[in-house]
Amino acid sequence: MYSTYSNEALRLVPKQPSIQTQQLEDAASTNLKPISLLQAVLEGFIDGILILTEHGECLHANQCATRICEQLHPGNSQANSIPEEIWHVCQSLIESRDLFPTQKMIIESEITKGDSVAFRVRVRWLKLEQIKRPCLLVTLEDRYQSLQRMVTTDVHKYGLTPREAEVWLLYRANYSYKEIADELFITLNTVKKHMKNIHAKRKAICNFAQD
Repeated sequence: MYSTYSNEALRLVPKQPSIQTQQLEDAASTNLKPISLLQAVLEGFIDGILILTEHGECLHANQCATRICEQLHPGNSQANSIPEEIWHVCQSLIESRDLFPTQKMIIESEITKGDSVAFRVRVRWLKLEQIKRPCLLVTLEDRYQSLQRMVTTDVHKYGLTPREAEVWLLYRANYSYKEIADELFITLNTVKKHMKNIHAKRKAICNFAQD
């Protein structure tokens, strides 16, 4: 059972255009019913999406965001409850408005739970026509799930074996060769052999693509 949390240092970066934000803003600017349209857009995202007011009221959460909030606060049955770790990042964006009044900014941070679960949190402002004051658009990325998706793509792209896939997943998760060996109960030389085969397969595909 995980019981401790930690936040990386908050990062304040200039706002960059994104497909997710553009889709939400386009949906919000149409004359269609906002709730049904936004819900359809939000549920199409792989990442968790929250739309909050400046006072912490949850206007909408897609299924992925709901799952992540439940992981951060297991057993919390309160509807629309926003975990403190997420709201702390939101407050940082609200406070930055006074420091950078002319810039559109994004606050980015990472929440870790135990040793293996990490969530990247990005918060930016979102203007909705139906609400007079700006809202907070919160994107929640399950880092482990994202890593698994990337490795699954690599497995199909490079034709990796099941064991190579296991080794590659741990390698992409920043495990050392020794840690991979310990985790999979194999020798260090076996890990090196698998990694050599993986790199050879990747190189072959890259060379083929260039020809």
